[in-house]
Parts: sequence; C-alpha cells; structure tokens
Amino acid sequence: MDRNDVRAVVSGGASGLGLATARRIVEDGGKVVLLDLNDEKGAVAAAELGKAASYLHLDVTDEAAAVTALEEARRLMGGLNAAVCCAGILGAGRALGRDGAMPLGQFASTVKVNLIGSFNLAKAAAELMQHNAPGPDGERGAIVFTASIAAFEGQIGQVAYSASKGGVVGMTLPLAREFTRIGVRVMTVAPGVFHTPMVDGMPEAVYQSLCAQVPFPSRLGDPAEFADTVAFILGNGYLNGSVIRVDGAIRLQPK
Repeated sequence: MDRNDVRAVVSGGASGLGLATARRIVEDGGKVVLLDLNDEKGAVAAAELGKAASYLHLDVTDEAAAVTALEEARRLMGGLNAAVCCAGILGAGRALGRDGAMPLGQFASTVKVNLIGSFNLAKAAAELMQHNAPGPDGERGAIVFTASIAAFEGQIGQVAYSASKGGVVGMTLPLAREFTRIGVRVMTVAPGVFHTPMVDGMPEAVYQSLCAQVPFPSRLGDPAEFADTVAFILGNGYLNGSVIRVDGAIRLQPK
C-alpha cells in the first residue's frame, strides 16, 4: 500500500514502540488512531502528532470494545487498512519461584494481553478490512504483530512472556494463509532489547550490561528502528506470513 494512504490503528500507541510507529505513519503522510489504556498519555501523544492522529481508550482483551473502537477509528480516519499490535506486558516470573509455584492467573494474564489481545484486534480489523476496495494486487489491508526474540530464546523467568510471544509467531502464518481470500497481509516483527519506557530508571551498570550483550551495534534498539520496519512492511506488498527479527544479532542467554 502507499504509505501516504495508510489508515492505521496502533495498540499500545501511547508510548514506546507503538508511539514511534504512529509517529512514523504520520510522518509518511498517513493517519493513525492510538489505542491504549492510559488516557492521559494517549491524549498527549495524539495532540503531539497533530490532526492526522486521534486517541481511543481500549483494553485489547475486550472483544466487544475492540469491535467498537475499530469501527470508530475507521470513521475518524475515513477508512482502515492497517493494524499494528504493540500492546503488551512483561509478566516476568519463574514457574517455580522462591515463594512457590507461579499463580496461574499471572501466566494467564500475560497470555491474555500479549496473545489473545493481538488476535482480538487482528480479527476485528480484518473483519472491516475485507470490505475495502482492493489495490492493484488485490490488497485490502495489512496486520502487523509484535512478538519478541524471547519467542525463540526465552530466558529463565520469561516462561509466560515467551509463551505469549511464541503464540504470536505461531499464528502469523495461519492467519496470513487464511486472509489471502480477503487480501489482507499478516506479518510479525520480533524486536530484541529496545530502549522503551520499561528501561527508564534502570541502574546505569545494568543498562550498560544490556548494551554489551548486543553484538553490533552494541546498544539498545531505538523505537524509531522498529517503526522503520513496520513502515517497510506496510509499503512492501510482497511481505506476508513471516517474522522479521530486529535485534542487532543478539541471542538471549539462559539467564
């Protein structure tokens, strides 16, 4: 699709990778609706991005709310042809920790937000996109998931997070195959260690240790580099059903 014709929703769009992606879409001439739980940050972010951006409150795990939010987003932008799923939580913890076994609710909540939330947004978006006029290749839209390199090399303490992100990777190809009939592409980006609000306030020694683990360049990823990858996916109609790692060649160690 033409990048200046993108009409996208971005979950987790009030900060971090989601906000960087929304900013890139607007810079390329598209329109975006930020979806998030943090109303204050969402409103500020939308105002910063200007008239091409709007904000809507959404819990991605709420099936009915996702349908309503995407319908409103389509109305606000005059169309919907892209959905970027960036909402997620870490859910760190060991299956057998010092205080005993991980409560099932902790595992389930991580999977619910990261995996089920991504599926929930994707199916609601696809349901609307199928009615778009097709482009030259028959394309009507694109969905981009956010996984993690932890989907492939999960560390000790990442069992819930890795399972949720592995699920995102696992549903990429089946959805891409299914959505061929409606002309909607499905791709996933698996970022490495990025400088997002989650690392703010981290002790300097810990921060530098993280940077040193990245082979080249030896630093954390810039959210703008994640956004560049999403822009590449949206603009390249032959990308479909695959996962792109953006990680500086890092491979996570057991712990």
